[in-house]
Amino acid sequence: MAALRLTSPAFEDGAEIPRRHGYKSGNAPVPLEFSGVPDGCRSLALIADDPDALRPAGKVWVHWTVWDMPPGAGRAGGDEPLPGGAAEGVTDFGSVGYGGPAPPDGRHTYVFTLYALDAKLGLDAGSDRAALEDAIKGHVIGRAVLTGTYAP
Repeated sequence: MAALRLTSPAFEDGAEIPRRHGYKSGNAPVPLEFSGVPDGCRSLALIADDPDALRPAGKVWVHWTVWDMPPGAGRAGGDEPLPGGAAEGVTDFGSVGYGGPAPPDGRHTYVFTLYALDAKLGLDAGSDRAALEDAIKGHVIGRAVLTGTYAP
């Protein structure tokens, strides 16, 4: 089986994220597609963050967390609802769900990390990143990364 892969029909890896996905410009969830899900995968989890926010804010800014996505779903985000059984967590904007790019100081890089897990997590919707990271410990059997950039 191929390695776990994460792509977006909206932008190429490392390229500009379209404006409509920005927090202040439509806040439409980035459409994501995944393939190469490893055997034994019971669920998928996603963390989208902005490590460049570390410079001014002193922390990696969380833009989106999703977990318990079915391994056969093949996609998340975009105009479609999340795959059945999936839950979203709280962002650093203080809301549950997707919070698009909103760099305060020039171009930032946004990292979307998809995790293939050997278990369903069952975390409550609205849990934070720390709870998600704690829950996936010891369950990661595959990982894929997609990056994009965004400037105000």
